[in-house]
Amino acid sequence: MASAAPTSRQRLLLWLGISMLGVGLASCNPSWRQRLGLEPKPAEGPAPSVSDGPSSAPLQPGRNVIVSAVERVGPAVVRIDTLKRVSNPLGNLFGAGPSIQQQAGQGSGFITRSDGLIFTNAHVVEGADQVSVTLPDGRSYSGKVLGGDPLTDVAVVKVVAEKLPVAPLGNSDDLKPGEWAIAIGNPLGLNNTVTAGIISAVERTNAVGAGQRVPYIQTDAAVNPGNSGGPLINASGQVIGINTAIRQAPGAGLSFAIPINLAKRIAQQIISTGQASHPFIGVRLQSLTPQLAREINATSKTCKVPEVNAVLVIEVVEGSPAARGGIRPCDLIRRVNGTQVKDPSQVQLAVDRGRVGQAMPLIVERDGKKLELSVRPAELPRGE
Repeated sequence: MASAAPTSRQRLLLWLGISMLGVGLASCNPSWRQRLGLEPKPAEGPAPSVSDGPSSAPLQPGRNVIVSAVERVGPAVVRIDTLKRVSNPLGNLFGAGPSIQQQAGQGSGFITRSDGLIFTNAHVVEGADQVSVTLPDGRSYSGKVLGGDPLTDVAVVKVVAEKLPVAPLGNSDDLKPGEWAIAIGNPLGLNNTVTAGIISAVERTNAVGAGQRVPYIQTDAAVNPGNSGGPLINASGQVIGINTAIRQAPGAGLSFAIPINLAKRIAQQIISTGQASHPFIGVRLQSLTPQLAREINATSKTCKVPEVNAVLVIEVVEGSPAARGGIRPCDLIRRVNGTQVKDPSQVQLAVDRGRVGQAMPLIVERDGKKLELSVRPAELPRGE
């Protein structure tokens, strides 16, 4: 049944409610009236400042430096495939396969001369019976290994070709930590892979073990197996190193490259003579510290050394250039060929920059006195 029409009392209460609502809205905070659209919002004041730095012009659109560098060097980066014949001691026994097997390898390299001269790592082509060089444009050539130097891990390969793209070489002596470092190569069989980072350090002599003859460039650019022999380039599109080694760590890895200036010097020797020349003087060295000096002075009757940080000669090979030049055990080597040295690795590198048979000045400290000596380095025997 339909409800009855509102009584006069109900109508009175309804009108009273509406009028009270109007009074409430009239006395309400202005923000409520603004939210209901009954009153316009006041103009907002200025926003608080969060920076007082000077304004600068917007960046102009342009080419990415990495893209430009890769476009300049990339066409000259090659894939190097090798085949090596290895003996199988179980060959022909119990169906273990042939006595001679082929072992495939792969690495990278880069063209430095338009007539087909290529730099790579010695470990990439070591012992290879066949070498194949493939350019990014698909051209492939048979390569000949002119020579390799296991001490610096530099090798030179030659292909018969003309007017090949060339990677321009830079100057690795001017590198500073923080500069761009771009690696190009063929890691894990993935051709023409580009990775980038920065130069983390220069002249790392303890990167892959003690007694190194290479002041490595350290970078955080991602490098993997197959990158070996490929170029490390700068933002100007110049080769500054040859990628050669990695050290993996949880969360990240470090990579190391041979400075291009050292690689050029080794390559010139390989091209000229088929092998690299390394001077040696015939000393065994130790980093001296104040603590070690106190121990030596307390236990040795023949050797007394100052409590300082220096390079200590602990042995001189009989009949060696060092012995003929007057160097003695317990001497402290201060300078080699005009370069101040602070640890054995620096002595090694300074000697390696010299030439076989050419006089090399040394300054040593003996019994508190500085002496100027001259040593003529000899050729380092092969295999040492």
